[in-house]
Amino acid sequence: MADTPTGTPTVAAAAGAVDARKTYGSGDAVVHALDGVTVTFELGRFTAIMGPSGSGKSTLLHCLAGLDELTSGSVFIGDTDLASLDDRRLTELRRERVGFVFQSFNLVPTLTADENIRLPLLLGGRDGDPVWIDTVIDTVGLRNRLTHRPSELSGGQQQRVAVARALASQPTIIFADEPTGNLDSTTGAEILTFMRRAVDDFGQTIVMVTHDPTAASYADRIVFLADGHIVDEMTEPTPDAVIDRMKRLGS
Repeated sequence: MADTPTGTPTVAAAAGAVDARKTYGSGDAVVHALDGVTVTFELGRFTAIMGPSGSGKSTLLHCLAGLDELTSGSVFIGDTDLASLDDRRLTELRRERVGFVFQSFNLVPTLTADENIRLPLLLGGRDGDPVWIDTVIDTVGLRNRLTHRPSELSGGQQQRVAVARALASQPTIIFADEPTGNLDSTTGAEILTFMRRAVDDFGQTIVMVTHDPTAASYADRIVFLADGHIVDEMTEPTPDAVIDRMKRLGS
């Protein structure tokens, strides 16, 4: 069943939520996108979030990453309660401790691949670890594409840049929202394999929203949402096991 700790997540958690609630609208039109979610995401693990359309997956991810605010409850990065931060400190935390991979890539079209990868560091006035950045670039296979702009790259190469950008600053945690949704199955598998390697070889922590059972099977753990609640979880998933579980949830 779902992991439902109480109180503030421990320091061993990369991120977490306690009684997280997000409400849109009011009166008869009210929508409870999150309805009392409590969950932790451990350091050095790859977690997938799944559930039917409208279950609150992306809302939870965006609130955990500080891209959206809860109506009530708390979200944490490490032991930092995001609600305790003003706008400046929240921006700094997102830049320095959070990586985010969007389905739509979100690259700056006028910058080269190399500049896009280093953008969070540049915005923070930091050079980053050159050895680490070189490792990331080589791992995603972009060494010979660094001077190209996004329009000169394939969809898979653009997503590689996006993943490399998320990793470049060595964040506490990377959030990925349907990172393979716009990719063909072969390219998507390459991106997921790299994300898996980032966890296994580099100790990265990744939380990924996906609707794809095959993509979810790359994770160590899956958290299932339905109607704004965590209703189940699974460890060591396989695609067939995920499909069976999703059928029971009515996806």
